[in-house]
Amino acid sequence: MSDDGRQHNGHEQVPSRQRRRFPGISSRAYEHPADRSALVALRKLSGFDTVFKALSGLLPERSLRLLFLSDSVRVSDQQFSHLNDMLRDACYILDLEKVPPMYVTQDPQPNAMCIGLDEPIIVVTTGLVELLDEEEMRAVVGHEVGHALSGHSVYRTILLFLTSLALKVAWIPLGNLAIMAIVTALREWFRKSELSADRAGLLVGQDLRASMRGLMKIAGGNHLHEMNVDAFLQQAEEYEAGGDLRDSVLKILNVLPRTHPFTTVRAAELKKWAESRDYQRIMDGHYPRRTEDKDTSVTDSFRESAASYAGTVKSSKDPLMKLVTDIAGGAGDLGGRVRRGFGGFTSAPPPKDRPSNDQSSKEGAPKDGSSSDRPHSDEPPTDTPPRGED
Repeated sequence: MSDDGRQHNGHEQVPSRQRRRFPGISSRAYEHPADRSALVALRKLSGFDTVFKALSGLLPERSLRLLFLSDSVRVSDQQFSHLNDMLRDACYILDLEKVPPMYVTQDPQPNAMCIGLDEPIIVVTTGLVELLDEEEMRAVVGHEVGHALSGHSVYRTILLFLTSLALKVAWIPLGNLAIMAIVTALREWFRKSELSADRAGLLVGQDLRASMRGLMKIAGGNHLHEMNVDAFLQQAEEYEAGGDLRDSVLKILNVLPRTHPFTTVRAAELKKWAESRDYQRIMDGHYPRRTEDKDTSVTDSFRESAASYAGTVKSSKDPLMKLVTDIAGGAGDLGGRVRRGFGGFTSAPPPKDRPSNDQSSKEGAPKDGSSSDRPHSDEPPTDTPPRGED
């Protein structure tokens, strides 16, 4: 039984219900295509694990483990037992054999993470535990277990290390630039990995409303009576479609230093996936197994990732993405949009000026007195538009 339905002080009680379990599920089942392609490529690299094991002496992993062990509360049957139940439940649903250690650390900022090279450890803050109810917290624990199953903890640890290293070598000419280039690439991957983990959280909690409530609380605090899911999702729509090219550039600059996508964007992406055929197939028991991971094609994974990015660009309402689509499609009005400036990319092209009947009769009349309604050529008239117009 994956949901014991027990009531815990300070957390919302919900009816006990049986959740679906996914024996042998591969993380590829829920991973975002961009996340999946990077992981498949790294797993295929010969000696990749050995290299990172060698790096473990340089990374502060042992220090972090000792720090959490000495200055945080380890989740167990005796401490935060309701979190321990959720952790074991999440590992049971996703068929993760070894339950990772989990710690609660004193921090008013709601947060959670999964780090570690040799084995993952999960850390949640007191701010998060106090903010979320039982089902919302279950989705978060499933989110972190999804990170562990995908092996994200290794790359998250490296990202933390490189970010710290970039600050230390900032005084070296070009040294900071080289490291920050790697950090920027890792952050782009990690933002996609967060979308993957959100999906894993939904597979564990199997309650989309709870997942959405949790994201809203992370954004706006414990004021659900003041918030609305539909209005929250509308913010994501407005964020994507609003503004002009200047806003598109500002969006990029705002997201570059972040390891997580913006909360409204995460909510919209999760809802889209929950309504997809991929999610329904998983819930029906049709999903890739871990036993098939070794046969996964890197080329196919990259192809899926490229198709995902292309689909995102094509369907996006962002002005910059519209411009990219127009360039790729050879839009006839692209030049006009450029001439009209930044604002031209958010508005429809103005109708072409057409001369009035009087102007047409004066300016378009043939000088030899022949009728302008008849073609000058002996060829019959055609409806084919002139070249260069759609």
